[in-house]
Amino acid sequence: MTSNSSLAEALAAGTVVLDGGMSNQLESAGHDLSDELWSARLLAERPEAITEAHLAYFEAGADVAITSSYQATFEGFAKRGISHERAAELLTASVELAREAASQAKAKGVTRPLWVAASVGPYGAMLADGSEYRGRYGLSVDELERFHRPRLEVLAAAGPDVLALETVPDADEAQALVRAVRGLRTPAWLSYSIDGRHTRAGQPLEEAFALAADADEVIAVGVNCCAPEDVDAAVEIAARVTGKPVVVYPNSGEAWDAEARTWNGRSSFAPGQVRAWRESGARLIGGCCRVGPQAITSIAGTLAEA
Repeated sequence: MTSNSSLAEALAAGTVVLDGGMSNQLESAGHDLSDELWSARLLAERPEAITEAHLAYFEAGADVAITSSYQATFEGFAKRGISHERAAELLTASVELAREAASQAKAKGVTRPLWVAASVGPYGAMLADGSEYRGRYGLSVDELERFHRPRLEVLAAAGPDVLALETVPDADEAQALVRAVRGLRTPAWLSYSIDGRHTRAGQPLEEAFALAADADEVIAVGVNCCAPEDVDAAVEIAARVTGKPVVVYPNSGEAWDAEARTWNGRSSFAPGQVRAWRESGARLIGGCCRVGPQAITSIAGTLAEA
């Protein structure tokens, strides 16, 4: 563990800053991510690039690094001819690379506690066809649990501080994930991708968040990879329904075109918005796609005020 205190203890004491988008940081450094494996491809080909991206966020003010395992699955790697054993090594490496970045940050003078969150993306991320923003894959809760559990076991064994069950579009998949983390002895947060007051699959957020209300393994619930303007209502609902700390890390406000694999529109993310989110119950706050180190510095500065 990078910090002497647990993340849950830190959330009880105050607000913790998450990092920003991994893909935009890697792309800004010149790496081509036009691949079904997305940033996970670099786990094998350019692991040092991932460490550098994590380090940039730690130096920018992030307290938590979210690993590059979002799109890393046994099935996805198998499509590229990567064995099950090698895929497990790459999943483990995703946690180790974030740990290495934390060590480098400490060596450069960062004194605050730092944590590592192992990213677990939805089933749709493996499909790489945009279905992670729709849900409704045609799979049962049991089938989704069987898909997620092996990857979760490997990531938990790598020793992250928390499992980030993120960008979940569907309450059925959330139910599967909550079941899949049982017994792993690693806390988790559950974060939905949303459209207004509903999951991307159309379920009311009250029902979606309620799935995690009594799950002791889940230490925070919230939203990510969504429009900034959808956050305010979601934070209030998550806090009210579950009584847990809320995690929030929206996109820049630009829209993802899955067919063209590009972002369109303008940014609507304003770091000053985080004050209202904190007042409503948000305790883990950062950014997702298209939110870079400069924005994380602004978020950290804003949260440090008063």
